Amino acid sequence: MRGIKVLERALAALPIMLGVCVVVFLFMRLIPGDPVDIMLGEASTATQEEIDTLRAQFDLDQPIHVQLGRYLARVVRGDLGYSITRSANVSTLIAEALPATIELALASILFALIVAIPTGIISAVKHNSITDRASMAGAFVGISMPAFWLGIVLIMVFAVQLKWLPTSGRAPYGLAPDHVTGLYVLDSIITGNVPALLTSIKHLILPAVALGAAPAAIITRVVRSSMLEVLRRDYVTFARAKGVREFAVIIRHAFRNALIPTVTITGLEVGSLLGGNMIVETIFGWPGMGRLVVNGIFNRDYSLVQGAVMVYALTFVLVNLISDILYTWLNPKIGVGETS
Repeated sequence: MRGIKVLERALAALPIMLGVCVVVFLFMRLIPGDPVDIMLGEASTATQEEIDTLRAQFDLDQPIHVQLGRYLARVVRGDLGYSITRSANVSTLIAEALPATIELALASILFALIVAIPTGIISAVKHNSITDRASMAGAFVGISMPAFWLGIVLIMVFAVQLKWLPTSGRAPYGLAPDHVTGLYVLDSIITGNVPALLTSIKHLILPAVALGAAPAAIITRVVRSSMLEVLRRDYVTFARAKGVREFAVIIRHAFRNALIPTVTITGLEVGSLLGGNMIVETIFGWPGMGRLVVNGIFNRDYSLVQGAVMVYALTFVLVNLISDILYTWLNPKIGVGETS
């Protein structure tokens, strides 16, 4: 029964994916500039006939509804198109850039959870104390700081002034681990390459902190408010009355029941980290999807941007589906899709 509900949720996402595809397709055409002119360059000596041939090759000579129909037909077949500026299939470019984005997003959410969960729990347990007020003030600062500003500050302090960490990239030339999954930290562990592991972690710290600061602040506030609500429940009072250790009361009885709102916001933040990291990737020279999309927008590379946004939309759908499944594990009374 649960598997059927998961399948229903997956099928319900198809119209959303279609809508995203159509909206992105139309909005890309509203951006000023001709992709063929950008591809040929200002100093191009191409004849009008060659320009027309190139436009016909990418369906740019057809009415907008014809272009959309042909694009959707290709997407259904799994063909995301051809990048006119990178001279490669969009699927290939996304496959090359996606591991870097996934690694950065996972590191960012890991940093956020490591900071947020203990801070939120301690703030709730020590409600209205100096610790609680300091934690909430820190969370407010974390939410208020733009990621691009924090990234620049981190570079100036830890890379330029202190010279503890690198300013950009994933690894120096020649130190990247052998390709297995595309995730440098994981590949370094799999291949036993300790120097690559250390340099990969060093390159990952600053962008992960810059990207994960805001989610850490948001999750901290959610954990705190959820814990405060649960700690007032009768079963927590009863557990204390039975003489259960305070640590067990907080973690086993209170925190697990406070996890559902935390899972909800964490799922949303993971989707945001995967789809909203363009500026941070650009600042840190991180070769992921964000930089790929930014360059595609500037170059009016329709197929590249459309394919990348499709991947972003699919990521949000999958993350929400996983969150729904986690709800049923935390509380079997909740069915898949009932929390959405």
